[in-house]
Amino acid sequence: MAPPYRDQKEFTGYYNFDRKELIKYIPEGAKRILDIGCGAGSFGELIKCRKSVEVWGVEKVAEVAHEARRKLDRVIVGNIESDDVELPLNYYDCVVFNDVIEHLVDPWSTLKRIKRHLVNKGTVIASIPNVRYWDNVKRLVLSKEWNYTEAGILDKGHLRFFTIKGIEKLFAQCGLELISVEGINRREFTWRFKLLNLLLNHFLDDTHFPQFACVARDI
Repeated sequence: MAPPYRDQKEFTGYYNFDRKELIKYIPEGAKRILDIGCGAGSFGELIKCRKSVEVWGVEKVAEVAHEARRKLDRVIVGNIESDDVELPLNYYDCVVFNDVIEHLVDPWSTLKRIKRHLVNKGTVIASIPNVRYWDNVKRLVLSKEWNYTEAGILDKGHLRFFTIKGIEKLFAQCGLELISVEGINRREFTWRFKLLNLLLNHFLDDTHFPQFACVARDI
């Protein structure tokens, strides 16, 4: 997973994922969008190329935020969790967290707080890593390994880990109605895995996906 906050010298590739697979989750009628952990602004730029929208970004790394300002309508430098980030109240139709929630110390408080900046019935879109992704489960169960890496499910910057059930609880506890949770970036596995999954009555279906795309609405 591409975390929003990395070493400034590494942002060129790490911060430029456009995440085009998430575009379809942006509500059709959304006109004002806030991208938390916007990186270099590639996702917001892609939205603006396809829709007539206003896109704001929040980015912790100043050098990365500078790049994002070339693409988005407004970019604020700051940590959404710990800094006093000034955002208008009841303004955004949609707030986006692309692989950000897992980096937060207290995602519950952040999600509750961000609701103040949404319009009535506003939408929250989030891409969240799946800790039950098969490669991760296999290393844990068969190799007894839980090794942090520079990127991926066990990115060393990840502070929280989620399954589908954990995601459902997260949004419910924050007063957000979870409209949908869909696996994205599906990976295909061997016939042995498929046979095992069949024998387990598809219990491992969710392990195909390294991430989930979540759509929630303010209640």
